[in-house]
Amino acid sequence: MTTLVPAKPGPYAFDPESTALVIIDMQRDFLEPGGFGSALGNDVSLLSSAVEPLQRVLATARELGMTIIHTREGHRPDMSDCPPAKFARGEFIGTDSPKGRILIRGEYGHDIVDELAPAPGEIVLDKPGKGSFCATDLDLILRNLGIKSLIVTGVTTEVCVHTTVREANDRGYECLVLEDCCGSYFPEFHEVALRMIAAQGGIFGWVGTSSDLLEMLPVNVAAGA
Repeated sequence: MTTLVPAKPGPYAFDPESTALVIIDMQRDFLEPGGFGSALGNDVSLLSSAVEPLQRVLATARELGMTIIHTREGHRPDMSDCPPAKFARGEFIGTDSPKGRILIRGEYGHDIVDELAPAPGEIVLDKPGKGSFCATDLDLILRNLGIKSLIVTGVTTEVCVHTTVREANDRGYECLVLEDCCGSYFPEFHEVALRMIAAQGGIFGWVGTSSDLLEMLPVNVAAGA
């Protein structure tokens, strides 16, 4: 069943049965003190505003039985999958923190925040880079599941979210980015990144809000959340 959601640059049409909710990198290392984000000197509290609306979207997606994919950015314990160019500009990767080694798979900080913890059966995709398609099975997973559209959320808007949307666009997926379910350490980057997605008639996709999406979906568990 085709659903239309108000968005920029125009209504976003999708079928929930062939749509995946993609939740990008909502990890402790990015959202909580003591991780990678704060080690770089960022105010990690700026990302917290995305958690509550994303909880509502996640609950509704689960109610509808939609495909849900969580991503986590991080590296193998030996860091053999961390390119030298990335490590040179992210020198805290692999160092010790109160939440374990920063951005290392299996560490406490690498995992997703409790408020958005994956449910049994939901896909958790570990990625070594910014884009969710790079060096992962995401495209294969989506095609095998018959997914044509993506509702994209997570952090940060201008880096991992933006890169993923660009990658998805090149592969033929139609993306709706929920602006209130994304976040950045730099509010001005968040705003401009969203404008870039919807510019030129939706050059990379559409931009909307969680409230408009939830209002148009067949069920709405948000009111009781």
